[in-house]
This record gives sequence, C-alpha cells and structure tokens, in this order.
Amino acid sequence: MSRSLARTLLVLMLALVTWPALAVNPDEVLRDPALEQRARHLSGQLRCMVCQNQSIDDSNAELARDLRVLVRERIAGGDSDSQVIDYIVSRYGEFVLLNPRVSSKTMALWAAPGLLLVIGGIAVVVFLRRRRPDQPELRLTAEEQARLDALLTDDRP
Repeated sequence: MSRSLARTLLVLMLALVTWPALAVNPDEVLRDPALEQRARHLSGQLRCMVCQNQSIDDSNAELARDLRVLVRERIAGGDSDSQVIDYIVSRYGEFVLLNPRVSSKTMALWAAPGLLLVIGGIAVVVFLRRRRPDQPELRLTAEEQARLDALLTDDRP
C-alpha cells in the first residue's frame, strides 16, 4: 500500500471516529459539568425520532438538537432524571426510549417469539401424529394378491 493511501485512510478513520462527538453543539453544553454529564447520560438513552437507531446524543438532526436542548432545560430547571425521561415520554411516547421500560406491552413483545415457537412446535407434533395411521396396515390376502397380479400381467388391449 502506498504511503499516501495509508495517510488518506488514517485521516478518514480519525474523522469517522470523531463523528458522534460532533452531534452536541458547544452552545448546548451546560456550564456545570455535573449537570452536563447527567444531560449526556440522559440523551444517550433517548432515540432520535428521525434517525431511529441513534441516540439524540449522537444525531445531528434538528429534532435531536431540540430534544437535547429540552433535556438540558429540564435538568437546569431542577428536574430529576426520571422526571426528564417521563416528560419526554409523555410528549413522544415509549418509542423515544432506546431501552424500553418493562410493562405489559413490552412483556408481550418479548414473549411473542417464544410463544410462537412453542405454538409452532405443538402444531408440528399434532401434524406428525395425524399423519400416522391409527389403524393397522391392511394387507391383501393371498387370493387377492394373485388376482391383482393376474390383472396387472393381462395383456389385453
């Protein structure tokens, strides 16, 4: 590999490594480091509604920026972490949480694959049992077999 290609790849990798760090703008950062750390922790738990597989802390979308600002305003206003999360969830729904809370809805979601697997297994067992004949196999008598052989070997048109 040429030296210039190696340098180009190194610069590209370093640029991509710092990509998530560019999401939080300097004007959003709280002056108190403890509050800022709480805000970063909370914004790492909230899903960007535009990107959907990124936290608002990692996203550059405008909605993510608005949510980061909202989280910081609530923290600066004296809300606890759970109050901030509850407020965001009340406005955007449970989908905004990257790690959903345990509830009857999420339990049903997590249990559904296992339940479907068990139902499928039962269906396979029932299907295979119905395929087996319940009655003993019927065999031809010697006389019936001889008659069948005669019919099969008959060369009539």
